[in-house]
Amino acid sequence: MGCQTTETGKGGWTMRALIKDKPVRGATLTDLPLPEIGEEDLLVRVQAAAICGTDIHIYQWNDYASSRIRLPLLFGHEYAAEVVEVGKRVKNFRKGDRVAAETHVPCGHCFQCTTGLQHICRDMKILGVHLDGAFAEYSVLPAVCAWKLDPAISSEIGATLEPFGIGVHALSKTKPAGKKVIVFGCGPIGIYAQMAARFSGAEVVIGVDVSGERLAMARKMGTDIVLNPKEMTVQDEVDRITHGAGMDIVVELTGNRGVVNDAAKTLRRGGEMVLVGLYSGPVEIDLVNNVIYKEATVYGVTGRIMWETWWTAQSMLLTGRMDISPVITHRFDLANYDQAFVLAESAASGKILFTI
Repeated sequence: MGCQTTETGKGGWTMRALIKDKPVRGATLTDLPLPEIGEEDLLVRVQAAAICGTDIHIYQWNDYASSRIRLPLLFGHEYAAEVVEVGKRVKNFRKGDRVAAETHVPCGHCFQCTTGLQHICRDMKILGVHLDGAFAEYSVLPAVCAWKLDPAISSEIGATLEPFGIGVHALSKTKPAGKKVIVFGCGPIGIYAQMAARFSGAEVVIGVDVSGERLAMARKMGTDIVLNPKEMTVQDEVDRITHGAGMDIVVELTGNRGVVNDAAKTLRRGGEMVLVGLYSGPVEIDLVNNVIYKEATVYGVTGRIMWETWWTAQSMLLTGRMDISPVITHRFDLANYDQAFVLAESAASGKILFTI
């Protein structure tokens, strides 16, 4: 739906937008004034925006959201868009460029930002969490967070580069070539991590999840072995597959506190464990037996390295050896947002997009 003329907003224009304006479950589709941009911003016309786990938290208004979000908020942060206006101090973009959004907005001044670690900035702001996001016809994107899309990358794929980049970043901590990799969690990011492991030459890739639909998606996307903890003991299967040695690389993406120690049990001595899932509270893990005695290396991963991960992720796709488009399983108009979020909550889908 296009913008419509009104007496408010920039040039008298408004836009359709999905906002969180009440501290209860749900959201509100409304008209907002077309936003003004700063000198270092881009005004972009959103073409596709994906639902993320954070968006589900905001929609549900659970403890995670209520402790972080100030209302009202235009949420949504995984998106691709066309530049329609360029701030006065922006030099690297012009009208008509297609861009994807890096959702982490760094301060640019702290120790981390000035040493190449902008993605863990001490004063980080996040689009769609601390700043207005992209479940709307138009969005303000800081130019420092804009990634110019290669012409061969569609806007739908561009909208998923951000979560794909998390999977790529997770595997980049390790060297998967010739190794046995297990990923706990077969949501979209888990599947992206499994695909990155395969692309990087892993000997075998195992996906673990309790959702039959997600395990089927993992198999479709090339995962060698899928395991459902409801149907088997994962540790026993890993022992059988590895002849008791354990997995070289373990990636934990469920965000379930009860899974972490079970995941660590599958790690071989001297192996590497990557923690990506976000947990709602403290996690119990047998450090002595599953980390210390194993001399395990444990990495924490968040977001994407700016812009190393983006270059790597896009290059993977441009080789033609990896197609992440089947991970997108559903598309909705903004008007059908309730249906989209109910489906996202069910864990019975892949990536869900709003096509705007």
